[in-house]
Amino acid sequence: MSVLTSRDNPKVKHWVMLTKDARYRRTEKRALIEGPHLLAAALEHGYMPVAVLATEKAAADEEIARLIARCGTRAVMLAESLFGSIADVETPQGIAAEIAIPDEAEGDGMASVFLEGVQDPSNVGAIIRSAAAFGIGRILLDRDCADAWSPKALRAGMGGHFALRVYETGRLTGHMDAFKGTLACAVPRGGVPLGEAPLSGSMGWIFGAEGRGLREETLRKVALRVTIPMAAGTESLNVAAAAAICFYEAFSKSGA
Repeated sequence: MSVLTSRDNPKVKHWVMLTKDARYRRTEKRALIEGPHLLAAALEHGYMPVAVLATEKAAADEEIARLIARCGTRAVMLAESLFGSIADVETPQGIAAEIAIPDEAEGDGMASVFLEGVQDPSNVGAIIRSAAAFGIGRILLDRDCADAWSPKALRAGMGGHFALRVYETGRLTGHMDAFKGTLACAVPRGGVPLGEAPLSGSMGWIFGAEGRGLREETLRKVALRVTIPMAAGTESLNVAAAAAICFYEAFSKSGA
């Protein structure tokens, strides 16, 4: 079996761009997932790779060989150094896959999360991971958010991307207006204490930029503002931590 060694190969250039360039990912509607954990999660939820790339050393591992066999496509073998130039981690595991980013679809009746200007990809990924853990059906991000399909967000999501619907949209406000449930957000003070908040039915949680929070226009759409009780002398929580607490509280009250 031949092994790719040249960085000038068109396929290699394409995969490098998928790793490094958010605009290219959006244009191509493709993302690159790295490592056996993410590939296994994608396969479990029905994502079939467009392409699989691996090193010979990784492909010789029994677990990874089984994953490759489930992909329905022959792996492209890359030299270790070439794979390292594509991977977004210091110690790559030698297996990656190109997948299609799903198209936006309707789902205004399901439990949802709306993200407005959340610019840290680790926070975006962590919110996706928590949302998947607590039964959220979809996450919609406006175009000011970090790319949910970047390598950093995918790693932080730990496979959560594949357990729910994740879309970037240019009509986030329209989706909020169409949502068939209760729109809620967390505020530092003045909201209903989270433990006392009515969280039954379909919830649509809105979270904003880490510094400035939600826009006034967005806040006017919110039917329920909740406040997470905290120890005296503390100001606020990281947006991903606040989201996880809200999701857990709603999940526990749902009786799921």
